Amino acid sequence: QVQLVESGGGSVQAGGSLRLSCEASGWSSVCVGWFRQAPGKEREGVAAVHTRSGRKLYADSVKGRFTISQDNAKNTLYLQMTSLKPDDTAMYYCAAEWPVCFSGSWATQPAYRGKGTLVTISS
Repeated sequence: QVQLVESGGGSVQAGGSLRLSCEASGWSSVCVGWFRQAPGKEREGVAAVHTRSGRKLYADSVKGRFTISQDNAKNTLYLQMTSLKPDDTAMYYCAAEWPVCFSGSWATQPAYRGKGTLVTISS
């Protein structure tokens, strides 16, 4: 069973940066990533990585601003977020065993998710 614990959220001003971390136990997932959900909005896939090939996927809304990376030795997934905007305000969740790496569809459901970390961007 995969357990995911996110950290690194916080409140920053627009234009700032944050790095989210996700510590995983039972790390054997081929596709891991991040999604977010803002109050009153639907879940939005943000970034994913195929852990074997290293292929990365990004939502159009974050391309060029967010970078996903992994440290297999530490069983940790990261999301470096720069040039943050108020629209990036949301709860961010780490996800594992996510079919998005194979289907390309952010609408697919990951098998595992963490409890989330809150990111708040002020203008």
